[in-house]
Amino acid sequence: MEIIKQFELSKEYLESLRQAIESEDLNFIRETLDGVNVADIAALLDELSMDEAMYVMRVLDDQLSADILTEFEDATQLRILKELEIPEIAKLIELMDSDDAADILNTYSEREREEIISYFEDKVKSDQILDLLRYDEDTAGGIMAKEFIRANKNWNVVQTINEIRRQAENVNKIYSIFVVNNRQQLLGLVSLKRIVLAAEDTKIEDIYEEEVISVPTHMDQEEVAEIMRKYDLESVPVINAKKKLVGRITVDDILDVMREEAEEDMQAMTGISDTVDEYDSVIKLTKARLPWLLIGICGGLLGAGFIGFFEEGLSKVTALAFFIPLITATGGNVGIQSSSLVVQSLANKSIFDDSLGKRFLKVLLVAVLNGLILATFVFGVVVFIYHNEVAFALVVSIALFSVVLLSSFMGTITPIVLDKVGVNPALASGPFITTANDLIGLAVYFLIAISLLNI
Repeated sequence: MEIIKQFELSKEYLESLRQAIESEDLNFIRETLDGVNVADIAALLDELSMDEAMYVMRVLDDQLSADILTEFEDATQLRILKELEIPEIAKLIELMDSDDAADILNTYSEREREEIISYFEDKVKSDQILDLLRYDEDTAGGIMAKEFIRANKNWNVVQTINEIRRQAENVNKIYSIFVVNNRQQLLGLVSLKRIVLAAEDTKIEDIYEEEVISVPTHMDQEEVAEIMRKYDLESVPVINAKKKLVGRITVDDILDVMREEAEEDMQAMTGISDTVDEYDSVIKLTKARLPWLLIGICGGLLGAGFIGFFEEGLSKVTALAFFIPLITATGGNVGIQSSSLVVQSLANKSIFDDSLGKRFLKVLLVAVLNGLILATFVFGVVVFIYHNEVAFALVVSIALFSVVLLSSFMGTITPIVLDKVGVNPALASGPFITTANDLIGLAVYFLIAISLLNI
């Protein structure tokens, strides 16, 4: 059993490590990091300068360095890879699981990939990685690993155990044994417990379970994540069009997918139109942020136009201007709350558990209740501030109530429509909803003011 040290990064150790790097004390570096979880080592190297981190990576065992490299965030990983020579990159990639290796190779151009692969010494690993590169990155084929254990249905328990021992050299985690026929088509799976408890001459076909959930290579990674979540799977086999077993996806792969999707949704909700991070170029960061900022500017200009259109009314009742921020901010907040819930439901595939009619009725009831409470509160405050100006207080409170209803509707329907047309519904929770609700709120506010105050 591998012993993992409980590691806690301290300023004292960090300083000692820096001194060891400066004095080239290899023993200190290797001994203090021996047995430490690779994720902790990756976090430690993030605290060092690039030169210091590269020195430690080159001092450590190649297998450990390869494992550490897979733990880094994508941006840090790319920065480290840029510091390595092609033969060094090839050596580290060859020591990784095939899915991690393919992910890294996908960041290179075709010419660079071919050059890296030319340095591979393991023909089997090379073939596995090349096979994975054929699939789109966001599909089951793109995230699966080629390292898994299979057993032929005609084998007996002794043959299977011997094969497990042979195949397990390349498999870090064994969840179950996939059972195939002579054409390598997936038939089912058998647990290690059943193999251990069965008699030596028992055939695998007599003890395997035929009911197995599998996914095709072309399935979108989000659908795979939903299947594994729904059925509480630790791993799932991947099959091609001929039902041949070609790989497996494990729960740690799905956690990476979920993290990536959450980051994409977060960026979309804040109005960033592309997947970027802080290490990207100024031009790329600007291009990712600019579109929605321009939409916000256009919305602001339209809002200014609305206010200008009602300039005469504002000049007669200047107090109307004081409550413009209240109306627009409330509309934006209500819209974001509603759309966020819908986006979450879409992500969990639960949006259609109930009929749309029931969902909209529920949204309406919540909006009415919230709107009545907010409008009543604001009505009382306005009457108190403006000394019993009931008509003016009614304008503000009725407008607020109307805006809450309309914003809830917009926040609910917009993500559903965007999802139907193939646009990321998380975009609805960003500047789109905020800008739209600002305009709606201003229009409703001034129309009600004209109607009730006769301005």
